[in-house]
Amino acid sequence: MPYQTAKRILDIVVSLTALVFFLPVFLLAPILIKLDSLGPVLADTPPRVGKDKKLFRMYKFRSMIANAHQLLRTDPNLKKLYRQYRSNSYKLKKDPRITKAGSFLRRFSLDELPQIFNVLRGEMSLVGPRAYYPDELESQQRVFPQSRQHVKQLLQVKPGITGYWQVTGRSEVNFDKRVKMDADYAQHQSLWQDVVIILKTPWAMISGKGAL
Repeated sequence: MPYQTAKRILDIVVSLTALVFFLPVFLLAPILIKLDSLGPVLADTPPRVGKDKKLFRMYKFRSMIANAHQLLRTDPNLKKLYRQYRSNSYKLKKDPRITKAGSFLRRFSLDELPQIFNVLRGEMSLVGPRAYYPDELESQQRVFPQSRQHVKQLLQVKPGITGYWQVTGRSEVNFDKRVKMDADYAQHQSLWQDVVIILKTPWAMISGKGAL
């Protein structure tokens, strides 16, 4: 069986199983989010860059205040925070936009669960590179020009809910190292490697290592 066919079957089977297993989270998370802060249940963020540079909406439970993405880029009161965000590979150690419910969801990566529907739609895979914002990719490639070839390689495959860097360093890995790891995965994909990464993912979620 060709790898891509086997990978798609694995994506569907595991995603449907995960939907059943995490059904309590899908029922409780929206309630917690609504009780904790105003705004939609799903994150109101711009499209991400997928395979072959196609843009798509990535589903996530909202873990920040409403319109957090836009506010960071336009609110004068957050100007200093935005500079820090850009200089730290588009990650923040302490982000005041995160809600109490969101902090819990992010600690165990539960905010990522709605991406299961992206997988079933064929926009993502269970295992693959991180899905980046367009402005993030452009900005980070200017900072790390040596990463351009790696970005080109990782965009040849579907982004994933989890991946090699997610089960190792997660948010502790900077952009240049992260895209190199994702490019290596894209070039040497195998069903065995996918299964190993999937099996490692629950511990990465439970331990919360590197999560933001």
